Amino acid sequence: MNAQLAVMEEKEIAAVSEPAGCLIVNADDWGRDAATTDRIRECFEARAISSTSAMVFMTDSRRAAALSREQGLDCGLHLNLTELFSAKDVPARLVEHQRKIARYLKRNRFAPVFFHPGLADSFGYVVAAQIEEFHRLYGAAPSRMDGHHHMQLSANVLWRRLIPEGTIVRRNFSFQRGEKSWANRTYRRFLDRRLRKKYQLVDFLFNLQPIEPAARLQRVVSLSRRAVVELETHPVNAAEYDFLIRGGIAALDTRVQIAARFSLPFAPHSAKHALPPAVVNG
Repeated sequence: MNAQLAVMEEKEIAAVSEPAGCLIVNADDWGRDAATTDRIRECFEARAISSTSAMVFMTDSRRAAALSREQGLDCGLHLNLTELFSAKDVPARLVEHQRKIARYLKRNRFAPVFFHPGLADSFGYVVAAQIEEFHRLYGAAPSRMDGHHHMQLSANVLWRRLIPEGTIVRRNFSFQRGEKSWANRTYRRFLDRRLRKKYQLVDFLFNLQPIEPAARLQRVVSLSRRAVVELETHPVNAAEYDFLIRGGIAALDTRVQIAARFSLPFAPHSAKHALPPAVVNG
């Protein structure tokens, strides 16, 4: 993968007239439960992450929101359509609609790809309820959204445009050519092109895992000098938490500066610039 990322970086440099980029390290699942919230908070204190994505209607959602507002932490909405709401006071109607959605989306791995007309109203209700609850807890509507198990990209969310236009939305993962089938890559590219028409996207998205070999993450860091790169992490995972709390990305490359917040410092590159032939987004 190192050679492919090297080619990607060289082509990015050639495509951008004024080199600029950033590395955004975002921790998912803020508010899911106390243990997850506390681990993410420790990562913030260690300056190992830029931002987090918050779950609402979960057991620690209220405390997490209070911590965020007290400490000025950067939080987006982690849209949850697959893990049952765990807070005690969630309206029964909302619980039932989310339960139906979760049952459908987890039926098989292809379910999110297909629009389910019979669940259109349920999706609309559950997404709107989470946006409203985020606004109530955090004092403002979410400026960015991603999804638990990446379900912000499910057909029932995208085709009904349930996410407000102009929001920063998490794209598909960026893969080395050959890591996914042609059909898989084609579908993901199609989704990202549609996303670009209505939403703001980073240039590349990678998962923190696998942490080894270190050269993989070093190449991701190198790419972030010329493009906006999001690195997704889940500190509830012991290996990821240990890596982040012991220095994380900065320990790999002392020259890297992790973004202080999740923001796009410039308009993301056009698709033709963001897709070198060695690597595909999706």
